[in-house]
Amino acid sequence: MEKESKQHEVLQRASLFLKKHNREPRVAELLLQYFLHVSRSEFFMMMRDPVPVKVAAQFQDAIEKHAETGVPIQHMIGHEEFYGRKFSVNEHTLIPRPETEELVQQVIQTAANEPITIVDIGTGSGIIAVTLALELPKATVFATDISEGALTVAHQNAKQLGADVTFLQGDFLKPFIGKKADIIVSNPPYIAHQDKADLTDTVGKFDPDLALFADENGLAAYRQIIADIPCVMNDSAAVFFEIGESQGEAVRDLLTEEFPASNVQVMKDINKKDRIIQAHIKK
Repeated sequence: MEKESKQHEVLQRASLFLKKHNREPRVAELLLQYFLHVSRSEFFMMMRDPVPVKVAAQFQDAIEKHAETGVPIQHMIGHEEFYGRKFSVNEHTLIPRPETEELVQQVIQTAANEPITIVDIGTGSGIIAVTLALELPKATVFATDISEGALTVAHQNAKQLGADVTFLQGDFLKPFIGKKADIIVSNPPYIAHQDKADLTDTVGKFDPDLALFADENGLAAYRQIIADIPCVMNDSAAVFFEIGESQGEAVRDLLTEEFPASNVQVMKDINKKDRIIQAHIKK
């Protein structure tokens, strides 16, 4: 009969294995916590407890799969944390990233929980729209996406977290035309197709291309959204975009071209990289 190992031993072996295969060692903590079905605090209190042989085998299989293929652990466990909440994710959606929390925080500060209308464009798993609906209960929140698979996940997340969001299927702002918004927010596809080779396999092979890549050196989505803003904004509107770190000047120029009187700011993320465009525009 195979002998059980203690949790810290199982974790150490897996971390070293991942490091050897140029993967992030901390993945081992997240996966083992998942297979043990325990909270983060319980996990660290159990370090000297034995890990059942069956659990250790499942865990090792998952570690090897991640190391060999790059499949995101979020796809294995089916969720990711965002803004303190657990969101379901799968192959139809981007995996939420910490930088997007900073985008959401900027919107929350601007909205100040007033009775306004917000539209999230290209919602994916719904992280932005659902978070805003929960953090700003006075706001009316809409979200669009062209992907039926993504919208299924977004609906699921809204239902599980108790968020009141109206989802619309279609290309960027198109399904929202006929309605009016005070705040427009989007984390659209912004990676140039020629940059695909520079992505890690965890992103390049497993995140949906539809949510990653855009024509015109990654600017096509911004251009299309900006062109439709006059059709959906009230007399004035605040626009928030997540951007690639080298796109600040280009996206700012697209906005000032369309709205010469707008006040456009390029904002840096916690890593001091250009990450957010915030624009206040008037008709």
